[in-house]
Amino acid sequence: MTVLTPTGASINVLVVDDESNIRKTLAICLEADGHHVTAVSNFQDAVAEASRRTFHMAFVDLRLGLETGLDLIPALLSGSPWMKIVVITAYASIDTAVEAMRRGATDYIPKPFTPAQIRLAVRKVEEVRTLEQKVAALREDLERTTPEVLFSSDSPAMQRAMEMARQVAPTDAPVLLRGESGTGKTVLARALHGWSRRSGKPFSVVSCPSLPAELLESELFGHAKGAFTGAVRDNPGRIASCEGGTLFLDEIGDLSLSLQPKLLRFLQDREYERLGDPSTRKADVRIMTATNRDLEEEVKTGRFREDLLYRLNVIQIEIPPLRGRTEDISPVAERLLAFYGRLHHRRFLGFSDEAHAALRAYPWPGNLRELRNVVERASILCPSDLVGIDYLPSTVVTRDFPPKIGDRIPLDRVEEEHIRRVLASSKSLQEAADILGIDQATLWRRRKQYGM
Repeated sequence: MTVLTPTGASINVLVVDDESNIRKTLAICLEADGHHVTAVSNFQDAVAEASRRTFHMAFVDLRLGLETGLDLIPALLSGSPWMKIVVITAYASIDTAVEAMRRGATDYIPKPFTPAQIRLAVRKVEEVRTLEQKVAALREDLERTTPEVLFSSDSPAMQRAMEMARQVAPTDAPVLLRGESGTGKTVLARALHGWSRRSGKPFSVVSCPSLPAELLESELFGHAKGAFTGAVRDNPGRIASCEGGTLFLDEIGDLSLSLQPKLLRFLQDREYERLGDPSTRKADVRIMTATNRDLEEEVKTGRFREDLLYRLNVIQIEIPPLRGRTEDISPVAERLLAFYGRLHHRRFLGFSDEAHAALRAYPWPGNLRELRNVVERASILCPSDLVGIDYLPSTVVTRDFPPKIGDRIPLDRVEEEHIRRVLASSKSLQEAADILGIDQATLWRRRKQYGM
């Protein structure tokens, strides 16, 4: 009967050491806790065993006769990237520990060691594996509950954008995503991170308009305890927490002028300071940004630094609006309907011809975000397996074309349509009011006037 460790997991362990006593000692200790051990004495046998079976963990001696265990670490990880490697050596030093970690080791134990040290190393690995499994499950849940409709397109403009995205993903170049609200800039940024060598590291999103300048600085760069009223503990900041990964700054055009030089410095030198702490810190973080503003115009008006724009705009990817790729509207709507059908345990045949015609005729000021909401609504309200035009919102089912500037119509018709479109493409009422150049109270009255 297998004896399990306190965490309840039995794992496969590879032991690589040229001393037979060490191999026997490790095998006895690990097998007593219910683990399955394979012990070898040299580099070649270790690589051969790793190619034949799956190991969750390896104990590797740094000196293997005329060979070094440091070279064995990447050789094992190349075939088994999930393997956790613990280095053991009688010649412990800070330099060898650092080099072992740099090559991919997860822990370091000097000889002579005790059974308690070995069990602690195994327990750490089991905890990491448990966390990795939870992250993988959360990622699967996210994929199951989040429709992925951005990347398949028949539009030449969208295909060019996606081709460029895949070309730049493996690099560390800053990427500026441009496009209207709702076109999928955050989804594409997350995909770029997933396609990059940083995919195993953190990805974080910060919306620049969501916080005042003072709080945004703390959110990005962190602060020391006591840096300001309410700073009761140290905050490492998003940059530090994204070490090795990607930080995505959404709506970068709203970044305050006071923060722009600090971001520029980080982009140029990878250096920054936390609020209330004069120590200069470094971080390896890729910066991606997005905007629906004309940043060149913002530079002309003095609201955005020209040198920062140059640093952010190394690679620019323009995501076309949904009305600019009408050939995608019906296929995307069908995929979304199938997705929401699975989510709600329904099976749909699709949209009727009349409903498809209405979807293609509508200008979609809110882009994919608006289309997703419309399809989700229809999937909930429609009792049959074919979604007809009656289950689309009245704003989408236009009986005539939306008014255009210069049409022989009353002025309030143009105003109403403009307000509707701005509201549909804005994240908040305050953002819509800012775009329209009115206060929220006025916007509230207009919405009431036009029955929005």
